[in-house]
Amino acid sequence: MSRSNAEAKPDPWRMPVIVAQIPDTGLHRKLEASAAERQAMAEAASLREVVSAQADFDVVPKSGGRIQVTGRVRARIGQTCVVTLDPIESEIEEEVDLVFAPEAEVRRMADLIEEGKDDAEPPEVVDPPEPIVNGMIDLGRIATDALFLAVDPYPRKPGVVFEAEVTALDPEDHPFAALKALQDKKGQ
Repeated sequence: MSRSNAEAKPDPWRMPVIVAQIPDTGLHRKLEASAAERQAMAEAASLREVVSAQADFDVVPKSGGRIQVTGRVRARIGQTCVVTLDPIESEIEEEVDLVFAPEAEVRRMADLIEEGKDDAEPPEVVDPPEPIVNGMIDLGRIATDALFLAVDPYPRKPGVVFEAEVTALDPEDHPFAALKALQDKKGQ
C-alpha cells in the first residue's frame, strides 16, 4: 500500500531502539501504549477502540550485524459485531520472532531468493530478514504490526451465527415466466 508523502501518517506507536546501543547481552523492553497512541492505532485499523496494548520484547544481537527480536504483544480491542452490530471487546495475544539485518544484506538476500525461484525444485521458503532502517529498530511499530495482523476482520459476539433469511420461491417466478405467459396467451 503506497501513500504519497502528503498522505503519510506517522506510526501510531513508536519506540525506536538504536542498534549501535544494544549491549552484547541484549536488552529487554516492556512497552505500554499511551491513550493517544491507542487512539491513533484504533483510527489506523478502523477499530472502535484499543482499550489496552502492551508488549514485552527481548532484543538480542546476532552474528553479521543481525538483531533478533522476540516477545509477545497483548491487547484488548473494541470492535462491532458484524452480525448484531453490538459493541464487543476482543483479547489479542501474539508471539513475535523477527530477525533484522542491515539493509544491504536484506537486498542481497532478496536477490538470492529471487534467483532461486528459477530452480526446477522449489527450495524451502525462507523469509528474508527485516531491514534495519537508519540504524534503528522500532519496537512500537513491530508491536502495532503484530496487533493489526491479529485483528479479526469479521468479529462476532460469542454464540452469534449469521443465518440468511430463506424464502420459498414461487414456482411461477422464474426467468422464463413471461415467455410462458405469452405462449399460454397465444395458445388460447
